[in-house]
Amino acid sequence: KVRTKMSLQLRIPGSVARAIRLPEDRKERELLEELAITLYAQGLLSLGKARELAGMGKYDFSRLLGRKDISRHYGREELDDDLRYARGE
Repeated sequence: KVRTKMSLQLRIPGSVARAIRLPEDRKERELLEELAITLYAQGLLSLGKARELAGMGKYDFSRLLGRKDISRHYGREELDDDLRYARGE
């Protein structure tokens, strides 16, 4: 089984990008965080993949979810992630 590396680029119209009320140096990071939160909340990404997208550690992403009042989903994948984390992997 061969795994291929994939990336996705989103196109945001310039007028929309300029209208986002964030300093330029924070736009990309905060947009990725918001996308990660939304995909996680909708059940489209696991906690591990959502925090990877947000570029955050497990603790920080969990705190961010709490601040946004997003409930944690806890299924088999999250359990496996927690067990790997506990083993130091």
